[in-house]
Amino acid sequence: MNARGDILLVSCYELGHQPLTLASPLATLSSAGYTPAAVDTALADLTDADIRRAKLIAISVPMHTALRLGVDLARRIRSANPAAHVCFYGLYAWLNAAYLFAEGLVDSVIGGEFETPLLELAEQLSGGAARGSIAASQSSAARNHSSTAGQPIPGVSRLGHPAAPYLQRVPFQLPQREGLPALAAYAGLLRDGAVVPAGYVEATRGCKHTCAHCPITPVYRGRFFAVPRELVLADVRQQVRAGARHITFGDPDFLNGPTHALRLARALHAEFPDLTFDVTVKVEHILAHRELLPELRELGCAFLVSAVESLSDTVLAHLRKGHTRADVAAALEVLRAAAIPLRASLVSFTPWTTLEDYLDLLDFVAAEGLIDSIDPVHYAIRLLVPPGSALLDDLAAADWLGPLDEASFGYAWVHADARMERLFEEVSGIVAEAACEGHDAAATFGQVRQAAQRQAGVPLPNLAPNRPLPPRLTETWFCCAEPVQQQLVKLAH
Repeated sequence: MNARGDILLVSCYELGHQPLTLASPLATLSSAGYTPAAVDTALADLTDADIRRAKLIAISVPMHTALRLGVDLARRIRSANPAAHVCFYGLYAWLNAAYLFAEGLVDSVIGGEFETPLLELAEQLSGGAARGSIAASQSSAARNHSSTAGQPIPGVSRLGHPAAPYLQRVPFQLPQREGLPALAAYAGLLRDGAVVPAGYVEATRGCKHTCAHCPITPVYRGRFFAVPRELVLADVRQQVRAGARHITFGDPDFLNGPTHALRLARALHAEFPDLTFDVTVKVEHILAHRELLPELRELGCAFLVSAVESLSDTVLAHLRKGHTRADVAAALEVLRAAAIPLRASLVSFTPWTTLEDYLDLLDFVAAEGLIDSIDPVHYAIRLLVPPGSALLDDLAAADWLGPLDEASFGYAWVHADARMERLFEEVSGIVAEAACEGHDAAATFGQVRQAAQRQAGVPLPNLAPNRPLPPRLTETWFCCAEPVQQQLVKLAH
């Protein structure tokens, strides 16, 4: 198994970024002597010829939307090439392995760090015929697992033989981005009315925090791995050469390792003083490391994403977010003092969110001038509870938790207040139409607020359409957002 296309890596959707989950394993497999092919189906067609040529097809599913699309793709693959070994890798692959195996969609599933297990799987399927520099760098204990067909491989689950996520440091390689769609085809940075190409890197993998609703928690269990600084910089260099003028750091929390993060940002600015970047940071880390934020701004931080999730202390406690409503207000002031715009993410509908909570959130957004800082989809994000979620550890879960809907990749739940269910349906329709039609954020906010408070008589903010807008990426969907039908149709075509 070493002809080009024998190994096919596929990405379905990764929030508008050029997929690092393709570029990284491409480098690992190529360095070991293989000649893999890769297709990002969000932008390119996966042909029947591609499918029939492949002996190993590995599909990246790091998020819920990608899994929805990946399952449809797997059914097509099974029909076109039933002899191919189909592997799903990524957070949502491991969480939903039971369903994937039961439906006969996959032969294997990889959880956690995926490069080494994927290489070991390729070697096992090919009889180890293409060992190279990466294979030589693996520990002998790991290599021994690939010597005999059918033997267990750490991190690789098969039908009837589950495996724990692979949580060992992998020998990171410079991502191989050649052959992937150009950066200009992906989401860019929208600032001052212009869009510039944006690249994507990760300074760390996993997360040291264990928020109950986060899909990283049941897989990584509080562990994270730092990617070597020089490797991240080398990846930025090749993306700058490809046209990037902005970089997204996709770490779940850029300040998981604050020393590593700051050294990287300093080195990045020293080499590319005009390059901007964005990061994701927890509210508690904004407060704990407030002294670092002015320097991050000077180094090029254009905006900061933070998982605010809710302003209800009750909801925040259930989600084990590690911050309170008061912390959110304090963090907002810290960011304003540092001149870093906040882009907040929300989980607006949970079993514990009251109608009063929802109205209070909208009032806060308007009062704090955050309407243009929050993508409208966040007003319709409903709590996802995938199999294995840490939310299932909550002893009170039985009060609200419904049955597992494996085909929807999560547990059903219904709010005790029927008004919240009706509001969710209405707001979902509003933001779905806004996302597909490109409606103005202020107009969409007004519709959402009217849906939530039709009889309150609260005047809506009168915002001019040509008001100055804060910087953001042109892709408005977020990893925890349930895809709407319009979006799935758009991605499928």
